[in-house]
Amino acid sequence: MREKLDLNTWIRKDHFEFFNTFEEPFFGVTVDVDCTLTYQEAKEKGVSFFLLYLYKSLLAANRVEPFRYRIIDEEVWIYEQVHASATINRPNGTFGFGYLDFYPDFELFKTEAIKEIKKVENSTGLIPSSSGENVIHYSALPWLNFKSLSHARSFAFKDSCPKISFGQVREENGCKIMTVSIHVNHSLMDGFHVSQFVSVYQELLNQKNGELISI
Repeated sequence: MREKLDLNTWIRKDHFEFFNTFEEPFFGVTVDVDCTLTYQEAKEKGVSFFLLYLYKSLLAANRVEPFRYRIIDEEVWIYEQVHASATINRPNGTFGFGYLDFYPDFELFKTEAIKEIKKVENSTGLIPSSSGENVIHYSALPWLNFKSLSHARSFAFKDSCPKISFGQVREENGCKIMTVSIHVNHSLMDGFHVSQFVSVYQELLNQKNGELISI
């Protein structure tokens, strides 16, 4: 479900109208997060670390409202929930696009995500997702400790979906540190809102799954 945002009463109306004229309205930041406890949790429970940190990222994104804003026909819509359109790596070195529904319950999210991942792994080609606008574009580069990242973009396509990429996990002073790249449409949010997402995400990474409060 979604509802239209009233631009006339939105405090960011001027910001939206300004940045929405740009050929490239996206801006990005790269940050480090401490994923020590989530990494330990994944190992203790025998679950995929990737799925657990992806789930917590979606949980954080759904809690920070601007990450649920999308531009459709020059109007801003607020989705009740957003999901994941993720690149799924295959053993042969290629990848395909998969659509992972978000569920507040991790066990349900994991079960459904594994089905989609296996489907992509056992197929060929990109399998473009037909999931619509209420997604976040995710990718993972577990082989690279990158410091910044850019995305291939078709400027002819009016895109407003956030793009989040995860890097290699590294050891620092006994902690597991992971780089996260976050690109968002400046028409819909500012650095303040990205910092809110990072703060909520870090808080969730510092909690065991049983301690998570559903949205």
